[in-house]
Parts: sequence; C-alpha cells; structure tokens
Amino acid sequence: MRADSAAADLCLRGARIVAPAGAVHAPLAVHGARIGATPSAAAAPIALPGHLVFPGLINAHEHLQVNAVPPLPQTAPFANSYAWIDAFAAHFRAPAVVAALQVPKTLRLRHGALKNLLAGVTCVAQHDPWHAELDAADFPVALLREFGWSYALHGPAYGPPVARSFAATPPEQPWMIHLAEGTDAIAAGELDELARLGCLAANSVLIHGVGLGEADIARILACGAAVVWCPSSNLALLGRTLDPRRLHAAGRLALGSDSRLSGARDLLEELRVATEHGLEAAHALALASTAAARILRLRGRGHLAPGAAADLVIVGDRGGDPAQSLVGLRRSELRAVVRDGRPRIADPDFADWFDATGVAAVPVTLDGAPKLLAAELADPAVLALEPGLELQGHAPRVVASAALQACNA
Repeated sequence: MRADSAAADLCLRGARIVAPAGAVHAPLAVHGARIGATPSAAAAPIALPGHLVFPGLINAHEHLQVNAVPPLPQTAPFANSYAWIDAFAAHFRAPAVVAALQVPKTLRLRHGALKNLLAGVTCVAQHDPWHAELDAADFPVALLREFGWSYALHGPAYGPPVARSFAATPPEQPWMIHLAEGTDAIAAGELDELARLGCLAANSVLIHGVGLGEADIARILACGAAVVWCPSSNLALLGRTLDPRRLHAAGRLALGSDSRLSGARDLLEELRVATEHGLEAAHALALASTAAARILRLRGRGHLAPGAAADLVIVGDRGGDPAQSLVGLRRSELRAVVRDGRPRIADPDFADWFDATGVAAVPVTLDGAPKLLAAELADPAVLALEPGLELQGHAPRVVASAALQACNA
C-alpha cells in the first residue's frame, strides 16, 4: 500500500462546520474517504479553531483539457457559440495554440483538474468524450460519471448525436447539452428545437442558456430541467449572460467555469462574478454545492452529512454568514483543500494533517503564497502548465504516524 493511499480516522475540532441550514461548532468525524457519524476512539485530532469547513466545491461544467490553450482574440461579441467555433478554426493555426495542443492530452486533463483543485473544486462535470486518464486512481479531482451528453444542436459533428444520446441516458441520470449559447434568433429558438426532438425532460441539464426568454425559463421549470450558468464565459464571448435569479430561486441553477479558453481563471472567480449579477454570497455558493449536487444527482457531495465524501474546503472564519468567508477569496487565500480525507494543498501550518494521513508533501508557492502540495500532484510537466504555481525544489516531506507506518509495512 502506498503511504499516501492509507485511510485514517480523524476528528476535526474547533471549527464551524457548514451545513445547508447554517454553520455549527461541532466535531467532524472523517473515516477514511467519508464523513463519519461520530469520531472513533482512535481518531487523530485536527485542531481548527477560527476556521470554517465547507464541502468541496462542484464545478458543473468544464472542458478540462483546454485550460492552457490561448483564448481567441476578439474585438466584439459573437452572436452565438457557433460563430465563435467558426472563428476559432483559423486560431488553431496560431503557433501558441499549436504548441499548447501538442502537450499530451493526459497532461492537459491533469492540468485542468489541478486548476480546479487549487480553487477548492473537488468534483467536476467534464463535458467532452471520456478519456482513459480520467479513470486514473490518482486523478486530482472526482468526476461526474453517471450521465449522458451531447455537445450542441448545431455546429461541427462532435460527441454523441443528440436524440440518440438522450434516449440512451437513464432518466435518473443527468443529460447535458450546450443550449441557447448566444444572443440571436438561433439561440432563442433552441429550446423549442430541443423539445421537438423529445429531449427536454426533468434530467435535461442545459449549459449556458443565455438566449433563453422568460417563457423558456418557465418551460424549463415546469418540466424540472436545469441550467448550468457560466457567466464569465458568456460575458467574454457573447457580451451578455442570463439573469440567474428565477432559476436559482427554483433550485434549478448550477455554476460552471467552462474553461480558461473562454471563462475566468477558476470557479472562485465565477462565484465572485455571480454575486455581481444579483445573487447573495450564500446563494452563489449553493450553485457550486447543494444545487449542483442535486441537479447532477451527486448524492454524496455538496454536504458534510455522514456518508458523504470527505472533500473539504477550509478557510479562516470571519464570523457571521459563512458564505461571506469564502465567496470573494482568491485561491491563495484558501487554508486547505482536502479530498477523500487527505489534504491536497494547504498552508504550511497544516503539516500535521499531511503527517496524520501519511501524505507526502512538497513545498510550493501559489500566486506567491507558500503552500504544501501533495507530492503525487507535483508532476513538473503539469505544474509547468499552471501560471502562479511553482515548485520550491525540496524533497517530499512525509512523517507517517506509527499506526500508518505499520499498515504500510
């Protein structure tokens, strides 16, 4: 058994634990990769006074493999995403784009996952053909796995055909498609077209939705479908985004980052943009936690109830509304990101948690701030793709407890 794969029982004490109804001072038990009901007698204590513990964030829409591809220069908004795709055809010949796409896809997928993890995202909905690398045991984030998808109603042939893919997706699983990604008549007519194909149902998850009208939103809510909102991408490509309030109020809106090819740096920046478009911090945070988990049918995520994944984001507690302590932070200001009960990146004073779980760590700087990064994530070829993340060049650090050492012997 690898040292960094060992399960450990932990008890987090002194922090406020964030739940849908609010935050409470209570111990949080971690049994291996899951949240426990009560701490075990052998649980290693992790003292977190003055902190808040959130569930790991969920990114409801990403294209992991293109986060290091240079964006398409543009001087005016596009009418729809199909026009952007057409314009990008020439951009593929730009030397910087050619060089970026020559990086092996395995590394580009890991880079996109690491980008998400650094911002507190522990689960991602990848909207592209599945790749064997996504099944790697050490992939940096968890992934939505039980779902169907098609790319879009029009544009280049890419991915599964719309009607066939929808029909093949069980109704208890989400089915995703880019839809109404534009401000013109083409985008405005896409919901009707989707319905005529028989692909608008309670499990339909529509990505972007900028061109949806009020009647369209009413129709979406009536059938129980949902929308994933990517505001930064919409504003950059189309010059406009949707009004999130009605969909959010009905619990039918989640948040995605699309990718750096068109969107913001990460989901933390998307949370900030969401608050600039009519949502309070707590409402914006729900789009990347409880609402996203419900829409994507991720029953063990978006909360910290017993049995849930032990995926955590830990920040300093500013008091008051817990969401105000997270929304608006930069990634370097997160105190720790934990996946499956094991710290992945954290401030240096979290070294004891790395030690308690037997996780080898290396010192890095993230946007100038010193951090410890799990050594298995510190592939120099991947780190080289991420601006602001620098390896400090020291040997991995790991001091496993006696119990873990015995287990690994």
